Amino acid sequence: MSAPQTASVHTALADGLTIAKRNMIKIKRVPDLIVFTTLSPIMFVLLFAYVFGSAIQVPGMSYREFLIAGIFTQTVIFGATWTGLGMVEDLQKGIIDRFRSLPMAPSAVLLGRTSTDVLINIVSLIVMSLTGLIIGWRIHSSLGEALLGYLLLLLFAYALSWVMAVVGLWIRTPEVFNNASFIVIFPLSFIANTFVETTNLPGPLKVIAEWNPVSAVTQAVRELFGNTNPDMTVPDAWPLQHPIIASLAWSAVLLVIFVPFAIRRYKKAVSR
Repeated sequence: MSAPQTASVHTALADGLTIAKRNMIKIKRVPDLIVFTTLSPIMFVLLFAYVFGSAIQVPGMSYREFLIAGIFTQTVIFGATWTGLGMVEDLQKGIIDRFRSLPMAPSAVLLGRTSTDVLINIVSLIVMSLTGLIIGWRIHSSLGEALLGYLLLLLFAYALSWVMAVVGLWIRTPEVFNNASFIVIFPLSFIANTFVETTNLPGPLKVIAEWNPVSAVTQAVRELFGNTNPDMTVPDAWPLQHPIIASLAWSAVLLVIFVPFAIRRYKKAVSR
């Protein structure tokens, strides 16, 4: 990498950090944002553990230990939507026009937004982990494997943040973005192995669930946390046979496609 390119990357990272700080200050001034972000996963954990847990059987293990990895994955997916929602709000309020007048890298706004999502997801994971421990969930693997599980969740969520950035740059209002993101996220997180084993799903849904990237991430996290059992049936689909590799591959593909796409879309949106 040449000296000008290195300087450009350094400038983009520094500007992105500044935008991230601005986003975190906004959350500090409007604490309701982080409060409801953390309350939602707690609600899901308690709802599925105590309401549906008695009706769902997982061979050889407690449903609560099976459940937590799925809740983790679903929550970080929802956390990824903050990037798109933030982009829509900033475009609507004219904040992006102010950023455009500043001597900053075009990618800085996107870097700052996606980095903020990571910080929010870290808080959510800490809260969910504590909630899981209270209801009986435990990590049965080593510290290194557990940390890798958390990092894998954050990486996948970060990749999805860039997808949501593209969606946010296409949509004009926060209300429409919320509806559009839920239409995508709910099938993505439920037609998977997040809450039930894929072997229990009917034919077409079973195939979709086995190749759903959410299933690969969830299975990888379960294995890294030690929340699996030999009695559980692992599908023959390649992503669930090699979930860690599949999760890394999905994350890399999303980043390679959507990072440049989001940057191009941002330049087009601010040039109107």
